[in-house]
Amino acid sequence: MALFFSAAQAATETVHEAAEELRAGVHATEEAAGGLPQVNFDAFPSQVFWLLVALVVMYLMFNRVVLPRIGGIIEERHDAVEDDLDRAADYKRRAEEAEAAWQKALSDARAEAQAIADATKAEIQKEIDAAIEKADAEIAAKTAESETRIAEIRAEASAAVQEVAREVAVALAEAVAPGAADPSALTAAVSKRVEG
Repeated sequence: MALFFSAAQAATETVHEAAEELRAGVHATEEAAGGLPQVNFDAFPSQVFWLLVALVVMYLMFNRVVLPRIGGIIEERHDAVEDDLDRAADYKRRAEEAEAAWQKALSDARAEAQAIADATKAEIQKEIDAAIEKADAEIAAKTAESETRIAEIRAEASAAVQEVAREVAVALAEAVAPGAADPSALTAAVSKRVEG
C-alpha cells in the first residue's frame, strides 16, 4: 500500500513539473512574439487583409452554395405546400360531389319508397273495393233471394187467406142459406175482394 502511495505522489510531482515547464515555455513565446497578435499593431494590415479575404470567401460560399440550397429547399417546401393545398381542394371537391350524390340517392330512395307506398296503398284499396263489391253482390243476391222468398211466402199466405176466406164464405153462406149459395160465385167474389 505504501508503494502505491509513493507511486501516486511521484506521478503528481511529475505532472506539476510538466505544467511548470509548459507555463514557462508559453511565457517565453509570448515575450518573444511581443504580446497578443490581435493587439499587435505591426500585424494589423495583414489581419485586415485576411479578414477581408475570409469575408469574401464566406460571401462567395454563401452566395454560390448555401443560399441556393436554402432557396431550393424553401422552393421545394413551397411547392409541397401548394401540392398539398391542391390535393386538399381536390379531396374537398370529391367530398362535396360524394355528398351531393348521397343526397340525390337519398332523395331518389325517398321518392321510390313513396311511390312503392302509393302503389301498395292503391293495390290494397283495389282489394278492399273488390271485397266490398263482392260483399255488395252477395248482399244483393241474398236480398233478392230474400225478396223472392218473401214474395213466395206472401203469395202462399195470400192463397191460404183466399182459401180460408172462400171456405169461411161458403160455410157462412151455407149456414145462412143452406143450398142457396153458389160455391163458384162465392169463390170469385172472395178472390175479387182479396185481390182488390
